[in-house]
Amino acid sequence: MVQYKWVALSNTTIGMLMASIDMTIVLIAMPSIFRGINIDPFTSFQYLLWIMFGYSIVTATLLVTFGRLSDIYGRVKLYNLGFAIFTVGSILLFLTPNTGDAGAIELIAFRIVQGVGAAFLFSNSGAIITDAFPENERGKALGINQLAFLAGSLIGLVLGGVLAVYDWRLVFLVSVPVGIIGTAWSYWKLKEQHVAKRKQKMDYWGNISFGAGLTLILIGITYGLTPYGTSPMGWGNPWVVASLLSGAALLFAFPFIEKRVKDPLFNLDLFKNRTFATANIATFLSSISRGGVMVMLVVLLQGIWLPLHGYSYDSTPFWAGIFMLPMSIGIALTGPLSGWLSDKHGARVLATAGMVITGIAFLVFTLLPVNFEYLPFALILLFLGIGNGIFMSPNMASVMNSCPAEHRGAASGMRSTLQNCGQTISQAIFFAIIIISLNTTLPGALTTAVASTGAPPQIASAFSHTPASGALFGAFLGYNPIGTMLHGMGPIAAGLPQSTLSILESQTFFPNAIAAPFMSALTTAFIIAAILCFLAAAFSGLRGKKTTCAENGRLETKTAIEPTLEA
Repeated sequence: MVQYKWVALSNTTIGMLMASIDMTIVLIAMPSIFRGINIDPFTSFQYLLWIMFGYSIVTATLLVTFGRLSDIYGRVKLYNLGFAIFTVGSILLFLTPNTGDAGAIELIAFRIVQGVGAAFLFSNSGAIITDAFPENERGKALGINQLAFLAGSLIGLVLGGVLAVYDWRLVFLVSVPVGIIGTAWSYWKLKEQHVAKRKQKMDYWGNISFGAGLTLILIGITYGLTPYGTSPMGWGNPWVVASLLSGAALLFAFPFIEKRVKDPLFNLDLFKNRTFATANIATFLSSISRGGVMVMLVVLLQGIWLPLHGYSYDSTPFWAGIFMLPMSIGIALTGPLSGWLSDKHGARVLATAGMVITGIAFLVFTLLPVNFEYLPFALILLFLGIGNGIFMSPNMASVMNSCPAEHRGAASGMRSTLQNCGQTISQAIFFAIIIISLNTTLPGALTTAVASTGAPPQIASAFSHTPASGALFGAFLGYNPIGTMLHGMGPIAAGLPQSTLSILESQTFFPNAIAAPFMSALTTAFIIAAILCFLAAAFSGLRGKKTTCAENGRLETKTAIEPTLEA
């Protein structure tokens, strides 16, 4: 008979894989989805943002609340409910009945349903594994689980490209059989391993301050990426400013509320444990370093490198996913192995080394030319995956081992919140870096490039007003931005000679025009990402040699010498 711990690991890993795939699967399939519901992404930018970020925002804001609920009512019960909700959301997405604006709103609403289910899965999978495995095997088990999360994020890029070729609805249908089987299996096989404390009261004010504050900040960040008035970005929009300030005020109030309630949403005393605190800070920093840069690498491939190498724009989303696979391979090679090693030798050296390797890989990216050979690019991606794989498993095991059993749900939710918020914030930061840099250099570069084709001055001047966000997202969605902009100029472009039109609409004109300013901005992003990785490495090295335990219902600490790898 299969031991229960392996049943728990396999089920939670399937759930983690499914939920993480759906975080990124729509990114590559977006052109097909927008064509399927008859929406122009260039005139419906708000729908584009919400389909991209809505899932992550909802997931991130609910994780701690759901983790706390699982501590009170049972982790397995709420994990099972999450599997069922996620499956219902996937079915609704597949069946999306309308097109146009109504179809886009339905997609956003159904993605939010998926996000609620994913929040239940993310907040409880780590706690269920920690409950099921002895301490000397948790690193290996959590490593496999984290491998599923990171690999799923990259597999989603490939899977979205493959399925969207046939039908955009298949992008959502693929989760349904997995969800049905996983839901049935989890209700049948998973068992509660900890005693739920039902007499505890729900911390409503803590939930409101944390959930609403985080939601307002993430919404403000999302709309900060949209143009406002004559500005290419919305950071000066009064609603964005108000959202960020009010969200920050609510989060500032959160710890004061938690100190005054009997049964807090999150036990802040956990952060008094050095291991728990530093490991979570390292999680947050590593997520910020990674999330946005991964999207920028996909934009680099889709908007510049692949068209320069003969790939049509409508095929670049699929091939970008394929060419990003070396990172998944690196994670697969080191994720479970580093978890197993951390069970024997401790997390500190491994987690620190993983972040150092990742930071070095980002710095090496800055040495690549625009029209690079794929092999060096693939090797850097491989080492990036190796570094992340070495870091994630020991770091997560360190977090979960450092907290007492009755707080594991909330602790798992906090760790997942920091990870998911870090990725969302990362995307906003690095999109902002790229867009701000491109708005400075892209108009001049495009004007010069268009004028060199023999186009009349009014056409060249029109391109000087090209918004960087439109060009960037056009390339990201698999469109030729130049062709799209020319069609929007109407009569001005209609009189262009065919020879000039052919040059402008060729698949190499836009990549050559945008390459220099984009790579300059991307270099800045790589350097910032590397700095964040080295900071995460520093915090990993500072983690303490203490574990926490619960005795007689109280949170206490006990000294435990954590073995470390010898130099």
